[in-house]
Amino acid sequence: MPSLPPAIAEIRLAVRTALADLPEGSTVVVALSGGADSLALAAATAFEAPKLGLRAGTLTVDHGLQDGSDAVARRAAETAGALGLGALVVRVEVGAEGGPEAAARDARYRVLADGAADAGAAAVLLGHTLDDQAETVLLGLARGSGAASLQGMAPVRTDDDGLRWIRPLLSVRRETTRAFCAASGVEVWDDPHNADPRFARVRVRDRALPVLEAELGPGVAEALARTAEQLREDAEAFDEMIHETIEDIVEHAEAGISVSAAALAANPAALRNRIIRLVVDSEFGASLTRVQTLEVARLATDWAGQGPIDLPGCSARRIGGRIVFTAR
Repeated sequence: MPSLPPAIAEIRLAVRTALADLPEGSTVVVALSGGADSLALAAATAFEAPKLGLRAGTLTVDHGLQDGSDAVARRAAETAGALGLGALVVRVEVGAEGGPEAAARDARYRVLADGAADAGAAAVLLGHTLDDQAETVLLGLARGSGAASLQGMAPVRTDDDGLRWIRPLLSVRRETTRAFCAASGVEVWDDPHNADPRFARVRVRDRALPVLEAELGPGVAEALARTAEQLREDAEAFDEMIHETIEDIVEHAEAGISVSAAALAANPAALRNRIIRLVVDSEFGASLTRVQTLEVARLATDWAGQGPIDLPGCSARRIGGRIVFTAR
């Protein structure tokens, strides 16, 4: 028998490993764009899922942002059908909030979650690769977004509804997905947006990372992906510590929540700042910048009678021995 092309073997193994712990009989939905990454993921899933006793289908989101997007979505669905996968195409209206990339991403994830719920799926499979992970980490580093951003994308995330979002290809290079498609005879669509230098991610991909590889030597993308993995491990440990600490120092207050100033001050800065961010996020659904977080922390560590601090969705003030967060 002829040997299996290395790219096909690598991606099938990655998919098999990612799906191995799903209960037999589960349904998975592959987010299919028609690009090389998602097509390789869909083809490997079509091969591996039946062996694991899983049902699989695809969902293609037509954002309607480019001429001919409906034809692209239709071809992706036809390819999925040829692979033996059920295929669904959903057209969405993309808003403008947060910029076109963020709006399209939000719309896409809403459709994927709704489609998975309709199918009774246990998981949605996303085609992000190691290169996507490296770009995410480098963008976060350039923006000074902190450890949370530098963790990049998690291989597996379970949302509040119990749906798993799985990225089987985070250890796979983008060139491998293209090699998979070429070896499989699968026609790939190249999104023009992926070559448009107006987008920061494209500039990182086409300019910044190649310069780093040329100047620092090969392996930069892999190093960035390892950094993300290590930071996620640290974050998981911090999260356990934070939740244990919060139980003892947080109390509900009128129209908000309060935290012991003395307990905050007694904790290391890294833990103190994470507690502040978690309290505001969980209670008010808002994210704090580092500057805002440090200003709140000063109410505990450097109290000099300063007044309330306006924050996204709430305000923080020192009242006696507690920092009180109140909805605005």
